[in-house]
Amino acid sequence: MKQEMKRILMDVDTGVDDALAILYAVRLPGLRIEGITCGFGNVDARQATVNTLNVLKLAEPDYDIPVATGADVPLFRPRREFSSVIHGSNGLGGYELPPSDHQPLPEHAADFIVRSVNENPGQLTLVFTGRLTNLAIALAKDPTIARKTKLVLMGGALNVPGNITPVAEANIHGDPEAAARVFESGIPITMVGLDATSQAKFGERHLERLLEKLSPQQTELRQFLAHLFSFSFEASAGLNEGKFRLLHDPLAVGVVYDPGFVTMESYYIYIETKGSLSSGATLADLRYPQSRTNANVCMAVEDERFISHFIDTIASRSDDGGDS
Repeated sequence: MKQEMKRILMDVDTGVDDALAILYAVRLPGLRIEGITCGFGNVDARQATVNTLNVLKLAEPDYDIPVATGADVPLFRPRREFSSVIHGSNGLGGYELPPSDHQPLPEHAADFIVRSVNENPGQLTLVFTGRLTNLAIALAKDPTIARKTKLVLMGGALNVPGNITPVAEANIHGDPEAAARVFESGIPITMVGLDATSQAKFGERHLERLLEKLSPQQTELRQFLAHLFSFSFEASAGLNEGKFRLLHDPLAVGVVYDPGFVTMESYYIYIETKGSLSSGATLADLRYPQSRTNANVCMAVEDERFISHFIDTIASRSDDGGDS
């Protein structure tokens, strides 16, 4: 029986893990990217757009993927400074990819989201691996899109510490008001947060396997991946976190492709927006059984099965000539 094509619209702030997520998504069989919208986060929205276009050129999809630029600041608060420690000066660990010949759409990301969902009601899954600002703006423009699509987001931390504050994860902390509006919108949500992604540790042995699977013809892809992971290993080690790269954003894509990679529990997630220490926290009332829910929260991942699938998928074109 032929598997039905899964159609996604990605929203990224293309740094290291977004780039890996895009490469993974382009190569996944049975998955089609209908467009990519860009916003601020790991880098500003302009740099995220440039990085996205350049990564798509490297990925060589066999169909057109439109790219649109969106929000460059949070809804109601100043933008947090970018961290070059984790993503480098340009978001890609300082690696300079060959420039793309394509240009972004002359349409704002939020308008592109509204148009795409309305033209394909019930057909698209939104995959957000950055701040939720573009989606919050889209929902403000047309609240009815919440009934016509579903959302898989990389963000949040329920039962584990945050990675920006003791309780807040970066994507939610970066624009908590946007996240609050999205979680209260009624859109079906799968939250791929640190509870699961903190277990998806891609280390040196995984990199060796990946590079072994790539063909000699895939020179640029090999160099790019080797640089991204080596940069990430050193950055992580420098922060005393261990010599590995957490596959945050690729796991969100993986969950769309195969929800069996993770175990989920349903909760009503509240987004804290006021506290000086707790702003951006993703909270659930764990004192009682959940009488209503707004999100399926990924709590654990079959890490080695997912990482093996990621490696095999990224290297899946190693026998077709690849890039040179």
